[in-house]
Order: sequence, then structure tokens, then C-alpha cells
Amino acid sequence: MKSYFSEFVGTALLLAIVVGSGMLGESLSAGNAAVALLGNSIATGAGLYVLITLLGPISGAHFNPVVSLMFWKLGHLDAKKMIIYWACQFIGAIAGIWLTHLMFSLPILQESTKVRTGSGIWVSEFISALVLLSVIRIGDQVAKDRVPMLVALTVTAGHWFTSSTFFANPAVTLARSLTNTFVGIAPNDVLGFVVAETLAAALVMVVLFCRFKRQS
Repeated sequence: MKSYFSEFVGTALLLAIVVGSGMLGESLSAGNAAVALLGNSIATGAGLYVLITLLGPISGAHFNPVVSLMFWKLGHLDAKKMIIYWACQFIGAIAGIWLTHLMFSLPILQESTKVRTGSGIWVSEFISALVLLSVIRIGDQVAKDRVPMLVALTVTAGHWFTSSTFFANPAVTLARSLTNTFVGIAPNDVLGFVVAETLAAALVMVVLFCRFKRQS
């Protein structure tokens, strides 16, 4: 139960950090989107570092269904635990959105109107998820004690080198459709993001399968 609670709380806090810093950055930047994104990316990276460092020993600090899928493929999770992790991540992400709305005295139930679609955006999300999964996998093999920093810096940089601003997480994507703020995504655009993220996870799964097959 501790690992499930860790995934729920960690994902909720991650979304609170993402959404809260986006709102505050936008309100303080006087309309300068670059400044707002800078604040959002730094806060997200810093928050991720803390969350992964503290909660990693409890649940692995996945906070992301495609990360849990990869670790299931690696044999670190059984199917039942992975599915419960997914439920905790999606529910936690939505709870984090609602908590942030409450903190900022906004209507709790919202729907984003921010359009994020197109082939470039979808390719960007595919690359984002592929990069994130690769960093986690390689880091887990060669620099396990540095994974929190590696992931945090990757996500911070990803805000700036991808056109989609590095969602790379189906639970985060769905939850962000429920906030009409700086970090939102229109509900109609969620499917394109999730498909791209899932395809990246599928590619990683194929690579892992081929590697295991060669080793056997």
C-alpha cells in the first residue's frame, strides 16, 4: 500500500507543481511567455528531483504510466501492480489539478481550450517520451544514484527543445486537459499526445524484447 500511496501522492504533487508554477509564472511575467515557461520548467525540474529522490525508494517514483510499462517489461513489476500504479497515477494527476485550482481560488472543474495539435507536435511527443524512457533506462543501468538529477534535468531541458514542451506522460496529458491555464491542452488534442507517447513506449518494449531474446 505504501508504494501505491507514493505513486498517488507523487503524481498529484507533480501536477500541482506543473500547473501552479505555470499559473504563477504567467501572472508574474507581464505577458512574456518565455519568462513564464522558464519559471515553469525550473519549478518542474526542481520538484521532480525532490519527488524522485524521496519517493523513489518507496515506489520507484514512476508517476507515469509508460515508465511503469517499461519497468513491467523489465520484470520489476507484475501486471497487477502495474495496473494499480496506472490507476494511482491517473487519479493522482487529476487530484493534483483540482488541488491547484483550489489553492489559486479557481473553479475546480475546468476544461482547457489550448490547442496543441499537428504532426510536428505529435513527433515532438514521441521523441519526448522516447528520450525520457531512454534516460531512465540507461541511468538505471550506469548511474543509478543520479537518476533523480538526470530525469529532472531532462524534463527541464525538454520544455525548451521540444515543440510540445515535453509532456511525455499519458496521465499528465489527460489531467492537463482539465485545467484552462498556461499548461492546459484541449481535450480533443489529448489522443494525439497519448498515441505518440504510447508508440514511444512500444518502441522501447520492442528494443527490450529483442535484447532479452539475444541474451537468451
